[in-house]
Amino acid sequence: MRTLAAVVSLAALLAACGDPTDDRAAPPPAATDDASAAADGPASPPAPPAPPPVKGEQGGTADWRQVVSADHAANLGRLDQAWRLGRAEAEDKGFAEQVEALGPLVDPNAGQQGRLQPPPGTYRCRTIKLGTNSPGGPGYLEYPFFRCTIELTPGGDLILTKITGSQRTRGLLYPDTDRRLIYVGAAAWSAQETSYPDYGDDPLRDQVGVFERIGAARWRLAIPWPKVDSKLEILELVR
Repeated sequence: MRTLAAVVSLAALLAACGDPTDDRAAPPPAATDDASAAADGPASPPAPPAPPPVKGEQGGTADWRQVVSADHAANLGRLDQAWRLGRAEAEDKGFAEQVEALGPLVDPNAGQQGRLQPPPGTYRCRTIKLGTNSPGGPGYLEYPFFRCTIELTPGGDLILTKITGSQRTRGLLYPDTDRRLIYVGAAAWSAQETSYPDYGDDPLRDQVGVFERIGAARWRLAIPWPKVDSKLEILELVR
């Protein structure tokens, strides 16, 4: 009897505690849907890296002060003097009527705010030279209209090029104030030259000036103290 009672007690204990291998154990991991995975195909390859940004022609800087020489920076600081002396000399040498006829083009205060950057495209352009930088010079020179272009490059450069005429120029327009841009370029001389020098290649050809909008579709580039001909050289652009 004592043995039978022990067996009954052990069976009751096992029933109360449960079997450690019953259905409360962790379920097996879910099966993978191989057919669905095969339908999706292999994983997409990683996207190629973005190409590096295109650098500007002057090394990617937007600050003209990092590009121009100390002499040219000083010339810009004497722009008012070039306007005053160049215009006075032209008038004193008998060209007052021609100077007056140019209107806002020769008004040093004609620069307007807004829309400083001319849209890319082709322009009519002409050169006016006030004063002289050599004894016996004429004091005033006015050339007919030629052709200029404005180009916006993938690198963000805004390039002005005078493409016709015996005296041409090509360079970059840099931001400066809300009324002006700064031009940094170099001149090509004679029709035999088929390319343009870069700024810094030849000090005699280097050009630095102030670019302004003076009308609805009219701009000017004023270069103070150029190396040849004048005290102030003006390039007018019109659409």
